[in-house]
Amino acid sequence: MRRLLIIGIGAGDPDHMTVQAIDALNSADVVLVPEKEGKDGLAALRHDICRRFMTRTDWRTVAYKVPKRAAPDLSYRQVVDDWHEAIGDIWGRLLSEDVKDGETAAYLVWGDPSIYDSTLRIVERLAAKGDVAFDYEVIPGITSIQALAARHRIALNTIGGPIHVTTGRRLGQEGPGTADSIVVMLDGELAFTTVDADEFDIYWGANLGTESEVAIAGRLSEKSSEITEARAKARDKAGWVMDTYLLRRKDNGAKE
Repeated sequence: MRRLLIIGIGAGDPDHMTVQAIDALNSADVVLVPEKEGKDGLAALRHDICRRFMTRTDWRTVAYKVPKRAAPDLSYRQVVDDWHEAIGDIWGRLLSEDVKDGETAAYLVWGDPSIYDSTLRIVERLAAKGDVAFDYEVIPGITSIQALAARHRIALNTIGGPIHVTTGRRLGQEGPGTADSIVVMLDGELAFTTVDADEFDIYWGANLGTESEVAIAGRLSEKSSEITEARAKARDKAGWVMDTYLLRRKDNGAKE
């Protein structure tokens, strides 16, 4: 039976690799490398991690093109479901044709596979179809949320307070709610500009752990424009941008 390792590799700094992740990577015969249009730097970072940490000499890479996700004209969930189905079909073919029975394949996931990442859902879908027999294991990684908190030297929660983790899309649709601390990921629409800027401080970071990393913190009313400009520059520099931020209500900023 084939074996698939889903390995969290951290937010972008190769030093985020845990000993468990390095050991898992070195047990792989094949490393699957996705290539996304306009994001060659992400594939390059995966290759760099392999070259740095792989000690065995008989491993190989298999690259594949990631299909584009359609625009959510009708249903966001349906668009994502169709996209997952298309990627799952590709993975099924790769496992069948490029990974031999008895071999181990590795897929490197930014951050941790459990937080706002599609990989585990796609793997579950592929396993349920049963077209190719495989077992899989998940190795956790450092998330961009943890990297953000470390970069700004802050605790994510107030004393005894909850942390609300959401996406930019949901923040824009539903607002910030009542949580003291709101962590926002996958924000391509600058949703922080839709909340009451006088009510929050912001701790923002883009491309954390990479050469194009940038971090800004302060009153949202004072930093919103600066962050918008910095985000555009980070995208231009790297060809892509992944940003995460914490919104903290000003009256509840006590740290543990």
